[in-house]
Amino acid sequence: MIVFDGSNSMWGQIEGTAKIEIAQGVMDNLLGDWTESRRVGLMAYGHRRRGDCTDIETIVAPGDGTRADILDRIGGVTPTGKTPLTSAVEQAATELSYTDTPATVVLISDGLESCDRDPCALAETLEKGGVGFTAHVVGFGLGDADAGALSCLAERTGGQYIAAGNAEELGQAFSAVATAVSEPEPEPEPEPERPEVIVTGPETAPAGSLVRVGWDKTLDNRNYVTIVPAGADAGEYGNYIRVKDRSEGDLRAPADTGMYELRYMTDEGDKVLGTAAIEITEPAVTLSGPETALAGELFPVEWTGAVHGRDYITIVAMGAEDGSHINYFRVKDRSRNKLRAPAEPGLYELRYVLEEGERTMASQAIEITEPEVTLSGPETALAGELFPVEWTGAVHGRDYITIVAMGAEDGSHINYFRVKDRSRNKLRAPAEPGLYELRYVLEEGERTMASQAIEITEPEVTLSGPETALAGELFPVEWTGAVHGRDYITIVAMGAEDGSHINYFRVKDRSRNKLRAPAEPGLYELRYVLEEGERTMASQAIEITEPAVTLSGPETALAGELFPVEWTGTVHGRDYITIVAMGAEDGSHINYFRVKDRSRNKLRAPAEPGLYELRYVLEEGERTMASQAIEITEPAVTLSGPETALAGELFPVEWTGTVHGRDYITIVAMGAEDGSHINYFRVKDRSRNKLRAPAEPGLYELRYVLEEGERTMASQTIEITEPEVTLTGPDEIRAGTEATIEWTGAVHGRDYITIVPVGAEEGSHGEYFRVKDRSRQTMQAPEKPGLYELRYVLEEGKRTMARHKIEILAADAPLESGASLSAPETAAPGAEIDVGWEVETESGDQRITLARGNQAIFTWLEAIKISGEPPVKLTLPEEPGMYELRFLDVANQAVLSRKVIKVE
Repeated sequence: MIVFDGSNSMWGQIEGTAKIEIAQGVMDNLLGDWTESRRVGLMAYGHRRRGDCTDIETIVAPGDGTRADILDRIGGVTPTGKTPLTSAVEQAATELSYTDTPATVVLISDGLESCDRDPCALAETLEKGGVGFTAHVVGFGLGDADAGALSCLAERTGGQYIAAGNAEELGQAFSAVATAVSEPEPEPEPEPERPEVIVTGPETAPAGSLVRVGWDKTLDNRNYVTIVPAGADAGEYGNYIRVKDRSEGDLRAPADTGMYELRYMTDEGDKVLGTAAIEITEPAVTLSGPETALAGELFPVEWTGAVHGRDYITIVAMGAEDGSHINYFRVKDRSRNKLRAPAEPGLYELRYVLEEGERTMASQAIEITEPEVTLSGPETALAGELFPVEWTGAVHGRDYITIVAMGAEDGSHINYFRVKDRSRNKLRAPAEPGLYELRYVLEEGERTMASQAIEITEPEVTLSGPETALAGELFPVEWTGAVHGRDYITIVAMGAEDGSHINYFRVKDRSRNKLRAPAEPGLYELRYVLEEGERTMASQAIEITEPAVTLSGPETALAGELFPVEWTGTVHGRDYITIVAMGAEDGSHINYFRVKDRSRNKLRAPAEPGLYELRYVLEEGERTMASQAIEITEPAVTLSGPETALAGELFPVEWTGTVHGRDYITIVAMGAEDGSHINYFRVKDRSRNKLRAPAEPGLYELRYVLEEGERTMASQTIEITEPEVTLTGPDEIRAGTEATIEWTGAVHGRDYITIVPVGAEEGSHGEYFRVKDRSRQTMQAPEKPGLYELRYVLEEGKRTMARHKIEILAADAPLESGASLSAPETAAPGAEIDVGWEVETESGDQRITLARGNQAIFTWLEAIKISGEPPVKLTLPEEPGMYELRFLDVANQAVLSRKVIKVE
């Protein structure tokens, strides 16, 4: 199929002639003699409508003898629209049935894809999915930069891409494509023979067992090995396992005996690639148990010849169908276990059943007989009480004893307990008086094995308390005739439904206690309530009255201060006194304290000035019993400190108008939010103190902050400046020896001087000492030779304020002398630098070398022998890092000078 570009860009001219005319004029170069033996068609795109990415037309359908028709019709193509070349090639391939037969497409285009498709991705798809698909591409008038976007169509499908820049080159390109197309289509490669897989397995295996199967190769992880009857059709399968990335696995044998085949099969097409014969034999299973067992009991069973752990032993009615079961258990890796007998007496069978196919492999008859159970309890009991019960002949620990209404159906229960391994226990009586039954019930089948009648009678309970009580107070209550310790006494609104409660307590083993009155005055009831059924057994009316509470405090207080409060008429120690915004809802609080057994205390004022209320609030119901207005006013606080301070130093601060000892003075970044702080101290009962400056220089604020609400009451600007710290020490020293370190400009006595390897992270430290009030100190050098750094570090922020490089030499190394080196401290990777020197002595072999910092003395990366006047030029490595320049007297094996240089 020829796919011809009819897009608007074909009107472009080459040497004064439109590209469409040039292409139409040399078309016969493409349509040579080869068209007589091939089916050829013509497709064009972009030749009918503007801006339409679907403008693709098959002008001449592929067929025999179409050359003349194509040459005639090509002249009617008028460039008009877009360039949907990817869709056109895809449509041409589809019309040629490229997935079933070899297909060739010749694309002629002067432009790139303009309809958001990727021709390279299409080429991948056509190559993978096609049967001998080839695309040849002629790029007409395309620049080199654009050619790659089209050439991939040809390159990825085995075709040719030919660029043409004028009429002559286009004619030559068409001729070259004609030659390529005229070559006979290659014969499709024969389908490779399917590889054989060797399958291995045992010659025999018991029915239902796991069979270990092997295979010598895995062709696809989703292939599978199955077991089928000998001679089964290809494609059939029974139990199977996926081969995954293994070479063996366990396969479940069928339940039926006979001759079978193990087969390795492909997941795609279910083709058989390997087989092995196997005979499935009858398992030798035995089963034994007692001849009789009691209904519902656990009885012992033993077996031999277990086939698979998920086989099971069950009990079924005599003659039941295979696959039936009542109670059962899996055999797992055991040879004995216990099985639960059914609830109904009669003739049954024990069976060993294969999980595979549910075939019965062994069985034994068993008779289930009636248990002899007795049950005894009192003839009467009080509603809700615990009463004693005894029994004999327990069948199973999960059987239960219950109490039910007389004549209730089997399986009913009100209160109950499991018998476990006991012969006596206590049972809770129902709440309602009447005639009931005690029953011993098998868990298995919920059959009643023994019963006894019992009458539940009304308890005689009395309850007494005061006729009145204050809202929220604890008042005394007494009672007699308690039925159960979890019964409770409560107070409820007069006439409330049974089961209602406001405040309550459990009676336990007491006959008196205190109960909290509700917060709201009114008529209420005291009630004794059974936990069982929540029945009210006794009650008494009580009136809850309003307490007489008074509250007094100052008319004004400063924001954040502690001010005195007094009160009378305390109701309960957990009532509280609070301060709230004027008119706030009941239950609101800002600051508060519990009244306990006091009549006066201090309360913290809020941080914000304004009108507030003091309130006495009952804990019960959070009702306000007394209140007083109070105005919170602004404190007059002043704060002063220096205009500047050094980073990390302690500087003096003074203040007046302290509100509370837990207020604090802090330093924060200029403009920081209220409540921010860096370093701070509590004001306590002082008016001056020292504050630590931050580690970073900049503009900051000193602030006096109320602890209450973290409000700033006073502030002052302060500038933190950089300290001028110097640090000196030796340039080199032997390992383990002592060096004298000196410094100036110490900021704080807890600042420290440390020695660390060059390049160690900020904040690292090795050996160190605090500077205290000194200006010099000795320090022992590290034991490991190398390049190190002395650092003066602020304790505040762990900032390094001064550094001094020091080289630790081997303990027996000669110290450098007799020369000096001059070179830059730092330079760029690969840079050429000048190195100068001064030397006191001469010898036959003096060199300047460049080495890594940890490199042995007489080894180097680069060396220059001294033969003239300084300086010499030396090229630095490309790799950043710490390096060392060395002046070596090689003849005398001496190090005369060295200098560190950083490449960055």
